[in-house]
Amino acid sequence: MADAGEPIGIFDSGIGGMTVAKALADLLPDENMIYFGDTAHLPYGDKSTAAIQAYCIKICNMLLQQNCKLILIACNSASAAAFDLVREYVGSKAKILNVIDPVIDYIGAHHGNRTIGLIGTRQTVQSNVYKKKIDLLGKGITLKSLATPLLAPMIEEGFFDHSISLSVLNQYLSDPELNDIDALILGCTHYPLLKPEIESYYKGAVEVLNTSEIVARSVKTWLEQNSLVNPAGNGTRDFFVSDYTTSFESSTKIFFGSKIQLQHYPIWD
Repeated sequence: MADAGEPIGIFDSGIGGMTVAKALADLLPDENMIYFGDTAHLPYGDKSTAAIQAYCIKICNMLLQQNCKLILIACNSASAAAFDLVREYVGSKAKILNVIDPVIDYIGAHHGNRTIGLIGTRQTVQSNVYKKKIDLLGKGITLKSLATPLLAPMIEEGFFDHSISLSVLNQYLSDPELNDIDALILGCTHYPLLKPEIESYYKGAVEVLNTSEIVARSVKTWLEQNSLVNPAGNGTRDFFVSDYTTSFESSTKIFFGSKIQLQHYPIWD
C-alpha cells in the first residue's frame, strides 16, 4: 500500500518532462519528486518501439527502488510505445500514468466536433495513438497530425525563444497538413517551451493547449481521489540523469532556478 509521503517519479529522455515537473511543483508544492532524464538515449522520438520499452522498464525499476507511489511517463513517445507494457510490468507496486490520456480527456470535454492539430515526434505521430483514442471518444473530432522531429533536439540544445526556433517553427506550422485547425496539441513534453512562439504564429486564431498543465491537474486529481496527497509539506526535488551534459543543466535551471543539483545515475553501466 502506497504512502502519501512517498515521492512522485517522473521520467523523460531529457528536459521535456521538466515542463510537466514544473507544472506539478507549482500545483503540488508539498509533493516529493524524483526526476530522471535519460540523456544517454535522447531523443526517444527516433528510437524503435522495442528500444523505448527497454529503456522505460529499466528506469521504472530505478524509480521503484526509490519507493515512488506514482510514476509519470513524462514523454509522449514513451507513453505511446511503452505505457501498457510498463503498467503491466509494474503491477500494483506503483500507479503508472502517461501524458496522453489526460489530454485526450480534456479534448473530449472541451473540443467536440472540432478540428484539432497535433505536432509531435515521429514515434508519437506514427504510432497513431492520439487518433485512435480521439476516435474512441465519438465526439466528431478530426485530427490532423504532423511529425516535427527537429524540435526536441533543438530544445535540448537550448534553442527556444530564439531566431533558430522561430524559423523552424514557421516552416512546420505553415505545412498544409495543419491548415484550418481550431486547436493544437503540443504532443511532446518539450514543446511547451515553444508555446509563446507558437501562439504568436497563430495570433489567437488557434488555441494552443498547455498539455503540461493538463497532465499536472490529472495527477493532482488522482492523488486526491486515492488519499495520497502528501500532508507533510516542503516537498523535496531530486534530479537524476543517465549522462551528464552541461546543456541539460543549463536548461533545467530555467525551470527550478540555480539551486538544481543534477546527480549522475549511470543506469546503463
